[in-house]
Amino acid sequence: MSATVPFLAQARTDGQDRLVEADEPLAGLQLRNGGELPGRIATPALLELVRKCRRYGMKLARAIEARDSEERITAWVEVEPDEAGDGCTIGLANWRTFPLPKEDQELAEERRIAIERQVAEFGARLGPDQEVQAVTLESEGLAPLAEAMRGGRGRPWTDFVDLPGFEQEQPMHWRLLDGAAVSIPGSSREWKAVLVPLGRAKPGSQGFELFFSSVRAPEDRSSAKRASKPRGFNAAIGKDIAPVLRQPIARIIANAETIRTQLAGPLADEYSNYAADIAQAGEHLLALLEDLSTLEIVEADEFSTAPDEIDLADVARRAAGILSVRARDSGITIDAPKQDESVAAVGEFRRVLQILLNLLGNALRYAPEESQVWLRAEQDGKIARITVADQGEGLDEDQQEKVFEKFERLGRSGDGGSGLGLYISRRLARAMGGDLTVESAKGQGARFTLSLPVEAS
Repeated sequence: MSATVPFLAQARTDGQDRLVEADEPLAGLQLRNGGELPGRIATPALLELVRKCRRYGMKLARAIEARDSEERITAWVEVEPDEAGDGCTIGLANWRTFPLPKEDQELAEERRIAIERQVAEFGARLGPDQEVQAVTLESEGLAPLAEAMRGGRGRPWTDFVDLPGFEQEQPMHWRLLDGAAVSIPGSSREWKAVLVPLGRAKPGSQGFELFFSSVRAPEDRSSAKRASKPRGFNAAIGKDIAPVLRQPIARIIANAETIRTQLAGPLADEYSNYAADIAQAGEHLLALLEDLSTLEIVEADEFSTAPDEIDLADVARRAAGILSVRARDSGITIDAPKQDESVAAVGEFRRVLQILLNLLGNALRYAPEESQVWLRAEQDGKIARITVADQGEGLDEDQQEKVFEKFERLGRSGDGGSGLGLYISRRLARAMGGDLTVESAKGQGARFTLSLPVEAS
């Protein structure tokens, strides 16, 4: 290929966008990001450029940004169709590396994963070899997939879905599959896979969390269907409004976080602050949307939970982990149950986690900076309890009476809350045969306690 700038390295791809050969440093980046040589391009920005070059049949050139576990990389890339085949030739110049601030990187990644968990419609726990161990989150439209995975425990998750564009034997390295487009049998919607590795010393050594989120909303909203099943505005939230708004809002949040953390390139501080405001507003809007959708569900006459044997201490540790970034930002320490603590209870795992996330989120919202929030799990006869305690301003007797009412925010404004969280949480607790109570005094913090049965009734 004819170079407009002196090339530091060159590479070649085939008609399936696989990197067939590459010079250093591109070869090293490919391997560090979980790719192989030859193998599918593991750098998203380069893969996008190669795909466009093949699609349009013309030479393309631009600056790209990439990263591995330790460095941010910028380079000038020129890609043009290979006259001798179906692939492309790549020229690389102006390769520059910048060390990643470890703390900033970890915070950005934790925020990304928190957003992915929030918008996911399906979730599963995988083993170290990406084999299915359990289904943890299931949407109504993906019930056949959940049933198939439960019946196929021990098999790779890729056996149950299609991965357009992936010709290699599955499962591939998790870094290549994270963010991949997925086609789910029986679903006409487009899906994205998210893999969260577990195990700090060696990511994936303790397995993975797998999430599927929809790229677009369902399209079965015919006027005839709506006319045959009249509903009020509130009943339309979960069925009609939430699916349409959830993904656009999630994209706004994700894009704003990308700008805020300057992952797309450096920018002035004031623009980074603007992006932070956008992300925060998007998160508040998404939380309100989810609260209204859940309200519709818990107030339905046919609502019921699916109790199972759970470990309250383990659920508390998970909730603390999910909200650790928010706590760190506020200088608040979360004192969660120790790893060797275990308190058996009967309840629906995701509903119990939902309650604890609400209680812990409230504690972090109203607790003063540099304070502590405690989570304590205990068993008392046939009742298991988990208490979330903070060092906030507390509640007087009148406020304790009102705090579980619908849309009650005790006169607070500007905190992004909907006033539905505690109302929903108590209904969920009682639906599982337990309860949610509060003990407090003005100026002495608040203690919210979720109680659940130890044995199934």
